[in-house]
Amino acid sequence: PVAVSRITLQGSHSTLLLSSRPWIGRAGKGRHAMAPMSYAPLDHGCSFSNEAVREGIVATSGNTLRILSVGESGDTAAASSAAASLGSEDDEAFNSNRVDLRYTPRQMCLLSARITESSRKIVLAIVESDANDYGEEDKKAMGFDGTGKSKSGSKKKEAKGDDEEMDMDMEDSDEEEKKDGNDEEDEDDEDDTTRHTPIRGPIPSEAGRWGSCIRLVDPGNACSTLDCVEMNRNEAALCCASVRFHSRGGESLLAVGTVTSMTMHPLAHKESHVVLYRVVNGERLQLLHRTKVDDDAGPVLSLVHFQGRLLVGIGRTVRLYEMGKRQLLKKCELRGLPTMVKTLQAAGDRAFVGDMMHSVQFLRYDSTANRLVLVAKDRNPRPVTCQELLDINTVAVGDKFGNVSILRLPRGADVGAIDVTGTRALWDSSREDATPKLETLCTYHVGEVVTSMTRASLVAGGAESLIYVTVTGRVGAFVPFTSREDVEFYSSLEGYLRAEAPRPTGRDPQAYRSYYAPMKHVVDGDLCDAYAQLPYETKQKIAEQLDRSVGEVMKKLEDTRNALL
Repeated sequence: PVAVSRITLQGSHSTLLLSSRPWIGRAGKGRHAMAPMSYAPLDHGCSFSNEAVREGIVATSGNTLRILSVGESGDTAAASSAAASLGSEDDEAFNSNRVDLRYTPRQMCLLSARITESSRKIVLAIVESDANDYGEEDKKAMGFDGTGKSKSGSKKKEAKGDDEEMDMDMEDSDEEEKKDGNDEEDEDDEDDTTRHTPIRGPIPSEAGRWGSCIRLVDPGNACSTLDCVEMNRNEAALCCASVRFHSRGGESLLAVGTVTSMTMHPLAHKESHVVLYRVVNGERLQLLHRTKVDDDAGPVLSLVHFQGRLLVGIGRTVRLYEMGKRQLLKKCELRGLPTMVKTLQAAGDRAFVGDMMHSVQFLRYDSTANRLVLVAKDRNPRPVTCQELLDINTVAVGDKFGNVSILRLPRGADVGAIDVTGTRALWDSSREDATPKLETLCTYHVGEVVTSMTRASLVAGGAESLIYVTVTGRVGAFVPFTSREDVEFYSSLEGYLRAEAPRPTGRDPQAYRSYYAPMKHVVDGDLCDAYAQLPYETKQKIAEQLDRSVGEVMKKLEDTRNALL
């Protein structure tokens, strides 16, 4: 059953809706907005206010009583109250969990660790590395503490020693001043316990210095750190992947690509390795072996599980490895890719390779001849930063210029890639103009460098969307349309808003979204969302042109937003 109650948020009346998940409804920016709360399901709730919590919610969930406060961004936090029974921390659900890292995170992956014969545990592996930085052991040898605790502790000790050496013969009139001073010192001590500022370590004088580690995190326990393995001196972990070798019985192993003494200008390194780790009891990492790759091949920047083996991107080479007793065994490889392999994904017998400067290439593995064959590639050069596989023939690509493109393999393009007759000569190679080209389905300029993207559903049972994040921390989504009616409605609304919506910078919205390539088959959601900010007369004018009322247009926008969130 759905329960409704009136609450107060930010001085205005709002509505608390309780169903399978809690919702907040309130008026803002000229419209009534519905926002889901990222919190555990609640049975009953009403408004609550006291000296500790000015505007809060008192609710019941099962056999527990909870007092909540809702922030401006919509995130919920448990309010500290002696009368509140919040239960264990595992029952609380928050929007985000912060994990303090030693270095810059480069990549992460999920691993399924076996606890017993019948139980498994999901853990998260994060590889971290920083250029022009010392490792943890070198910093400790130099007496450096990045947390700043030792520095503050030494200051307190010095201040305490000075106080003991001071002359204690003081008049009674100075006692009040001493009490005030002690109160201020107590406040400073409380601030020191709650405020931790990370400090940048000493910068090495020579090039090629790196600090790196591999961290194992438990997502189910507030993202607590289970294990942290520091890499060797000047060795940087740049990528990781979960791999399950058939020879290991399908056990999930962690493969990490490392580079030693790498410099950016010019791009050079001493050696590269592929390191395999095993997760023991879901708590710590155990080193299995290290495999050194060719020095002239290039750095290892991407890894992916491929048909019970490990596919590795090494410079301009894609190489397939099998599990061995002492190291990985090379099975086959494809050389001569344009510049450098940046991203790798696999599905079935296909591998999708993202090049650092020349977009995406589709590869196919021929098991009979044990070789990798180039199936198709993109005709437009794109500096790929990330990619996400949508289906066996379609891939979404983000580049460093802030563009997101959807590419698809033409029908029947991979028919001639595999020589089933076996009569093709070893020296036979397809011409450059004979290689099939990928079709560009969609193009959209986000405006910021897209660092990662994934295909996921943010609501249980909802449709999947393409979620992306940018270098500035922005999170966005591409929502697919499921009907022709939605396409026509939003296309028409976008066309009217291009002429009616205000332009703070004076730029044409379509020209901005087509900054590097013409916008294709994508509706500007930010522009459509500006409909709620228009004056009512303008809203009425656009709604009449769409043969709808203002309320119907607003309801359509809210339904699309709620379907995602």
